[in-house]
Amino acid sequence: MDSPRLPRRLLLSLVSFLALASLSTGLAQGTSASAASPAAKSTARPGTAAAVTFSDEFDGPAGSAVNGGKWQIETGDNVNNHERQYYTAGNSNAALDGQGHLVITARRENPGNYQCWYGRCEYTSARLNTSGKFTTTYGRVEARMKIPRGQGMWPAFWMLGNDIGDVGWPDSGEIDIMENVGFEPSTVHGTLHGPGYFGSGGIGAGYSLPGGQAFADAYHTFAIDWSPNAISWSVDGTVYQRRTPADLGGRQWVFNKPFFVILNLAVGGYWPGDPDGSTSFPQQLLVDYVRVSTDGGQPGGGAITGVGGKCVDVAGANNANGTPVQLYDCNGTGAQQWTVGSDGTIRALGKCLDVASGGTADGTAVQLWDCNGSAAQQWAVPAARDIVNPQANKCLDAAGGSSANGTRLQIWTCTGAANQKWTVTR
Repeated sequence: MDSPRLPRRLLLSLVSFLALASLSTGLAQGTSASAASPAAKSTARPGTAAAVTFSDEFDGPAGSAVNGGKWQIETGDNVNNHERQYYTAGNSNAALDGQGHLVITARRENPGNYQCWYGRCEYTSARLNTSGKFTTTYGRVEARMKIPRGQGMWPAFWMLGNDIGDVGWPDSGEIDIMENVGFEPSTVHGTLHGPGYFGSGGIGAGYSLPGGQAFADAYHTFAIDWSPNAISWSVDGTVYQRRTPADLGGRQWVFNKPFFVILNLAVGGYWPGDPDGSTSFPQQLLVDYVRVSTDGGQPGGGAITGVGGKCVDVAGANNANGTPVQLYDCNGTGAQQWTVGSDGTIRALGKCLDVASGGTADGTAVQLWDCNGSAAQQWAVPAARDIVNPQANKCLDAAGGSSANGTRLQIWTCTGAANQKWTVTR
């Protein structure tokens, strides 16, 4: 059942959020479209090694503030969505508990005489983001959390496109990894927002615990697995929806670019409604960890296999600039030993996998070339087994879907087809 959600405003602290300090942008939370979601099923993550690119385990003394090298703390109220809280700075409403958790606390108080859109604020809480400190494109984004309970409570773990300061919202895109509203204690929601599908038109689905269990009763792990043109949502390892451009009815997919991470606990608003006499305070969102990982670790060198079980091969084992890269029977030679580096390169025979002439068009060939640090030699290797050139926003592709020896490799619009799926030997 659709729930009415209206825009909420990106909060801007005068001392943080520097890249967006002059922006006043309306943000929205869309509805869950459970009818569009496939049935929940248990799905294990791929068994490949992951490289953690961001992690906060929230270790530190009780009462200490979050790591300022990783998080910014936003301040202010939120008129757009008619939320009731004032987000405070420092450790007043966001602090470590000394036992490896971040605690975001919503209180019914106003010690600072904060002013909100409706007058004197009734509640305080906290909202954190990684803008200007960490962004990611693709990978697994997850948090283990124990959410609060009660009418009017609205915890969220979500992401915004890093270009929001340039293109505004919703063109920036928004990925809601987990939202809960207090009147649905057993259900969380995952949603996409973008141009033409935002607010109540967001594309998403809900996930409910069996047997009427409440999410506030225990810790749960909320995650997305994100690859070019595909995002899957899971709770405790159970995937409950997958979204691709095909779900948008011809509207623009804006999720193949860097995003930053947000954690917050709102009180009230159009969607959850306001607290009532049944809601007790304080309420807490407990976060055990936040982690972002990719499948882009650094093997010592090994085969990359693709369609038909064939290997990515440097033609003739020749390391001259411009040598074609192709599919060939796996033979264990140096021409098939590839290293995926933390610098984004993929290397063999002392040279880099390179998009010819820095091209971005479908069908542009890949080759071996001197490593030069250019965007033509940057590759993302997400867990979904795509190999992506971010500059072109295209996937490594075996031409014509062929697995014949000598098939040239190229870049092509990511389709999820077998000729764009690769296994990197660890």
